[in-house]
Amino acid sequence: MTMPTGLGLSRPQTPAPGVPTPEMRVVRTRGHARRLFWSALVLIAVAGIVGYGVGNLPEPFEDWMLFAAAGAVVLLLVVLPFLVWWSHTYTITTRRVIERSGLLRRRARELSHVRGYSITERRGLLQRMWGTGSLFLADGIDQPLVLRNIPQVALVHEVLVDQVEVNQILAHRDAQPLPPAPPLPNAPA
Repeated sequence: MTMPTGLGLSRPQTPAPGVPTPEMRVVRTRGHARRLFWSALVLIAVAGIVGYGVGNLPEPFEDWMLFAAAGAVVLLLVVLPFLVWWSHTYTITTRRVIERSGLLRRRARELSHVRGYSITERRGLLQRMWGTGSLFLADGIDQPLVLRNIPQVALVHEVLVDQVEVNQILAHRDAQPLPPAPPLPNAPA
């Protein structure tokens, strides 16, 4: 395998045998933000209703009631879905894939590149229209790790394949015994 050169786009040099490799973040992403579409529509509708309703409410209702109802709707249908989306991240490093989720109770799941895993890409009609897709990473032992609605799914798929290949090559190389050091030349006396 050769290292690509030119335009500054090259893979980092592999470390010497026996030297630990530092873990570096390659990709950090979330599911596509299109799931927030309905939340955005609710926010726009609430803003329009509040703008129209201030000062135009029937007699038994007051403006503070309108603001309280609008605040509750925005909290439940806009802020909470946004926080749930924001708290669910996928991170691909040079050693593993990490899925983190949860608002109050954080949950993390990891899958090591060295163990190797199969990658299945699935894209529905809407996902193809938006350029997203879901990746299923199965190592044959645990439940598959599912990366849902990933933007630029083909690029992330390619990164995962490269990381698995590089990690398995490095693991194989590091499992081999180091060759003996050449003898030192005799020093003149």
